[in-house]
Amino acid sequence: MKLALGQINPTVGDFAGNAAKIIEYSTRARAQGAGLILFPELSVCGYPPRDLVERASFVTHNREAAEHIASETRGIAVICGLVTPAQADTGKSVMNSAALLMDGEINFIQSKMLLPTYDVFDEMRNFAPARHQELLPFCGKQMAVTICEDAWNDKDFWPRQLYNVDPVEALVKAGGNFVLNISASPFWAGKRELRQEMLATIARTDHVPVAFVNQVGGNDSLVFDGSSLVFDRQGNVVATGKSFEEDLIFFDSDSLAGDLHDQIPGEEASVYSALVLGTRDYISKCGFKKAIVGLSGGIDSALTAAIAVDAIGAESVIGVGMPSEYSSEGSITDARELSCNLGIHFEILPIGDIFHEFKGTLRKVFEGKKEDVTEENIQSRIRGSLLMAMSNKFGALVLSTGNKSELGVGYCTLYGDMAGGLAVIADVPKTLVYRLSRYVNSRKPVIPQSTLEKAPSAELRPDQKDTDSLPPYEVLDAILEDYVEQSHSAEDIAREHGFDLALVKSVIRMVERNEYKRQQAAPGIKISPKAFGYGRRFPIAAKADI
Repeated sequence: MKLALGQINPTVGDFAGNAAKIIEYSTRARAQGAGLILFPELSVCGYPPRDLVERASFVTHNREAAEHIASETRGIAVICGLVTPAQADTGKSVMNSAALLMDGEINFIQSKMLLPTYDVFDEMRNFAPARHQELLPFCGKQMAVTICEDAWNDKDFWPRQLYNVDPVEALVKAGGNFVLNISASPFWAGKRELRQEMLATIARTDHVPVAFVNQVGGNDSLVFDGSSLVFDRQGNVVATGKSFEEDLIFFDSDSLAGDLHDQIPGEEASVYSALVLGTRDYISKCGFKKAIVGLSGGIDSALTAAIAVDAIGAESVIGVGMPSEYSSEGSITDARELSCNLGIHFEILPIGDIFHEFKGTLRKVFEGKKEDVTEENIQSRIRGSLLMAMSNKFGALVLSTGNKSELGVGYCTLYGDMAGGLAVIADVPKTLVYRLSRYVNSRKPVIPQSTLEKAPSAELRPDQKDTDSLPPYEVLDAILEDYVEQSHSAEDIAREHGFDLALVKSVIRMVERNEYKRQQAAPGIKISPKAFGYGRRFPIAAKADI
């Protein structure tokens, strides 16, 4: 039988839109001779729905949408994700399930057994786990229908299992000879390669074909890359879906010959694509049409503006330069040149007069005090206020431009450069910012060369450089990666890299001291294994032992 994977981009809570998309892809697959099509995890209601599943109306609309899809997709079997009622004794209202829709009815339901609670996942909060799973007889096969995490506990792949049961192993032992996995597996750099090898190991070890369909698109901080895959019994890839795009993929259930659609190779290209997709979907799914970026002439705002243009088009992006007495002429020139290269509208709003008014108002209360970081932060907060005023007036979303390195150590100003609705590069370390910027220019030179070459500076005092307050970014990023993403100790980091232990401890203290800032930051797009945000939950009022 010809089978299909419907790699779609659902929106959480958009039952009508999600149902229409599932019906459209099913109709296309049926027209091309497919007898079964798979859609991603919770594709009917969107993933992750989080606490929306506690609303009875959400669960009802989800069921009605599934029934509507079933009535409109006769002639092809459809497996899609939805929430289903949980048993009363579980203490939860719903389960995360897969339904087979066939002949106008919901014909079979399989619920997710393994509910992850690490990193960005908190599924035990919202769902009851399945107590048992059954095989689905279909097209002469015994189909092992699994949902995302159900396939992530293979003892032959992972050095340490997180759960005491392996649903895939159990279903194969019960006679399953074809594994179907519907997923909403978020992207991070390196995730696609890990996921492919893990699924290939299942196919090789259990000697069964594996078909994996993944959600695509951005939902809040998460980006889903698609990159759906089909493996033969030897673990060879026989069908692939595109990365970061919706796609319809076909393969044969017996010969396993299938479509091989191009996937985006390389870290810079894939991370950039994730940032563009995440930005586009965040803006559109939140109901905005335009975006505003404060352009300092620096590398961070330049990269953010380039991402915004690729996400929503130059005509929908406004660049704003806000020079002060400390801004170099080159920074203003670079911001203007960038805007011209990108084709975006550019406004200049000098902040000098406003800054002096602020200082005048505060002169009496600050009498006898030297100027310090207070006056630096006033400039940043003036800029944040101007950007938010434009956001209110024009209904445009402000994109903040701080990177992961700055956010990690608090080298950013609350209600200033942190102001905005989306922190596009908040999970991008400074060294990667430069690599991504060079990648942007390799396609079409838009970021001025002087922006790439100048020493990073906030330009909030005379001759300021980032290295006045921070280690070189190559050193800082190495420390942050080991501490934030790998949870290594200060001693281990210093020993591994040959860094001064006092320096490493100083950076770690900055990380811990600035948790209060990060918890007030705009959501950022996750592209690393451990991003700041709800995937890294640390107390603010705590004494950290470094």
